[in-house]
Amino acid sequence: MGGVSLIDQLPADPDPDALFEAFAEWADDRGLTLYPHQEEALIEVVSGSNVILNTPTGSGKSLVAAGAHFAAFARGERSFYTAPIKALVSEKFFDLCKVFGTVNVGMMTGDASVNPGAPIICCTAEVLANIALRDGADADLGQVVMDEFHFYAEPDRGWAWQVPLLELPRAQFVLMSATLGDVARFEEDLSRRTGRTTAVVRSVERPVPLFYSYRTTPLHETLEELLGTRESPVYIVHFTQAQAVERAQSLMSINMCTRAEKDAIAREIGNFRFTTRFGRNLSRYVRHGIGVHHAGMLPKYRRLVERLAQSGLLKVICGTDTLGVGVNVPIRTVLFTALSKYDGSRVRRLSAREFHQIAGRAGRAGFDTVGNVVVQAPEHVVENEKALAKAGDDPKKRRKVVRKKAPEGFVGWDQTAFEKLIAAEPEPLTSRFRVSNAMLLSVIARPGDCFAAMRHLLTDNHEERRNQRRHIREAIAIYRSLLDGGIVERLPEPDGDGRTARLTVDLQPDFALNQPLSTFALAALELLDPTSPSYALDVLTVVESTLDDPRQILAAQQNKARGEAVAQMKADGIEYEERMERLEEVSYPKPLEELLDHAYQVYRRGHPWVGDHPLRPKSVARDLFERAMTFTEYVGHYELARSEGLVLRYLASAYKAVSQTVPEDAKTDELLDLIEWLGELVRQVDSSLLDEWEQLTNPADEPGERAVEERPKPVTSNPRAFRVLVRNALFRRVELAALRRYDELGALDAEDGWDADEWEDALAEYYAEHDEIRTGPDARGPRMLLIEEGADTWEVRQILDDPADHHDWGISVEVDLAASDEEGRAVLRMRDLDRL
Repeated sequence: MGGVSLIDQLPADPDPDALFEAFAEWADDRGLTLYPHQEEALIEVVSGSNVILNTPTGSGKSLVAAGAHFAAFARGERSFYTAPIKALVSEKFFDLCKVFGTVNVGMMTGDASVNPGAPIICCTAEVLANIALRDGADADLGQVVMDEFHFYAEPDRGWAWQVPLLELPRAQFVLMSATLGDVARFEEDLSRRTGRTTAVVRSVERPVPLFYSYRTTPLHETLEELLGTRESPVYIVHFTQAQAVERAQSLMSINMCTRAEKDAIAREIGNFRFTTRFGRNLSRYVRHGIGVHHAGMLPKYRRLVERLAQSGLLKVICGTDTLGVGVNVPIRTVLFTALSKYDGSRVRRLSAREFHQIAGRAGRAGFDTVGNVVVQAPEHVVENEKALAKAGDDPKKRRKVVRKKAPEGFVGWDQTAFEKLIAAEPEPLTSRFRVSNAMLLSVIARPGDCFAAMRHLLTDNHEERRNQRRHIREAIAIYRSLLDGGIVERLPEPDGDGRTARLTVDLQPDFALNQPLSTFALAALELLDPTSPSYALDVLTVVESTLDDPRQILAAQQNKARGEAVAQMKADGIEYEERMERLEEVSYPKPLEELLDHAYQVYRRGHPWVGDHPLRPKSVARDLFERAMTFTEYVGHYELARSEGLVLRYLASAYKAVSQTVPEDAKTDELLDLIEWLGELVRQVDSSLLDEWEQLTNPADEPGERAVEERPKPVTSNPRAFRVLVRNALFRRVELAALRRYDELGALDAEDGWDADEWEDALAEYYAEHDEIRTGPDARGPRMLLIEEGADTWEVRQILDDPADHHDWGISVEVDLAASDEEGRAVLRMRDLDRL
């Protein structure tokens, strides 16, 4: 949807007919022919009706959304577009900037706020819900477009899709999804609340029809048949990331591509930088015509797979069921490896909504005439069928076949279950309303009678009556705690704005819209000593405690810590029962836990709403810095190769939070060094996360197409961050030397002639004089690092902190600047370990 801004097409008189004709003409100029259901939805939108658009995936809902924003803009109304995940919000922001012009589009995700006064806003559902709670019916918006509206039924987040419907009676709503199920309740409810007619626009006809099949052949054979009949690209759906990667590896034995196709893939990949261990494996897969796509990958790897698939160069993509949420991977065939999944609490069959959401990705409008949905029978069924086929028609041989049974606890499926899913309508959406401190505070803070407003929220929502009673009890308990804490006081009579109660504290302007614990972090910083050697890392710890827990990383840290604890306890001769008892106390690192917990409890007494957001002490960014590891080393240390995208997203969040939260006057030189180091580390691994954030906070006049991987700036172009990278690379060697881990030292420097034996020999002379190498804060301080900067190389000496404080021993290296820029890290050439 590029080209001239749609704003240029505004008619002089924005009556419904003129608006529809102007938009249809604009679409026609771009070669977009409106489907009948698109025309119907757009006619209803320009006429001012609410619209519930329930049409299949790939049927052009985005075009209807653009038409809705166009109509609202023409009427002088602000319109909001919401999506369930920040990546989709960001993607839609860029798309709408191309259509309406950057000046007319803004974005709010909680992480970033860009042009928030714009007439068209892209935001997460939670941001819109909090605006609705804060401003109620007086909110400055005239239209809401809610994409992927089936998230209304999500247990933890569904409240955010419901609250705008309850609190914005003057808005026009456009609710869109491919899997809504029965919407009669929403149709009636929206009309009652808004006073507008509500049109339900359905279409069961897909622009690209689907054909379904059930296979009892081994997956390799099924896949070879699909490739042979030109049904690729094939997206093989798995329900864990590990299964997706293992499948890609197992398919390497199939010859997917011709030599010419492999050459075309190599040309398309070009000089793309595969910087991690998983990346090197992915390089092998994609050059063979096999993609991998899941949420644990680095963004640049996912986009590379998407680009290769869009170019028609990948025959197979092994991924997870996340493709159902707007993932941009064009596919002809969806191949389910199972129809059951573990949902976090139990293994169960897919719901009709889940099945149709995934299956609907098959078939590409404008590319395919049909799409295919293939389901594999359970593995034990496939093996039994294979054994029976081998027995042939001989009854005796068939009776002798020993049939494999399903694994214990297996939740199976068969062709009948498959056919039922095909025919089934998505289940009705279930209300997930929720009460919180933030909800009460937002309602109390706005003008009007807060008691009447809360009564409306609690008794006129979509919950069953018994759930409403439970929510009322929760709201009363929260209100009483706010009264007891002196945060709220009841007024003897309404004030000039009609308030019947008021807050005794000032909420920050962006209350509940951004990081909810950022104000606590500011207060906690006052407890730290800026002169402490650990101040910079302690600041980082405070910020990390306010971020969501990256569960896979913390689990890996705990497993590692427990493994090391068991090994030590065994070496100390501790009995099994006592080992198991002690092991329960071993967890992932939580620096400053007692200090932060006490501060949180004190802060919570004066700010009860933070109780909605528990403090989460942890150390990931700090752990990475203290271990003096590169990103790749850290991922390898905790065996997180399949979750490296999660690790990077967390580090990027930590960088953004510490950059934005900490006041400038609290940033010491050491903290500025640490911030620069963290930002550069993230950018060198995958520049897209930070580059996009910085582009969003400083948008260009007209954003162009974003490159799949623009190589980051040379790592040496940020001298402050590069010095920290050099310091960390050297201190990694100091720590290994202190632990006498000669094999690991040799692995770092063997190419320079410093293998394990050479390191052991050199350190033997040091240890003949001293018992230890100290590794405390002073050991990694700036006075222990001597750098002589040259044009092409740096000569660096890391002084060892010996217990006698002689400081005459040191490690000498040469830093290759050109090689560092090429590899995105500090490249050191080991020279010597000696005494001056």
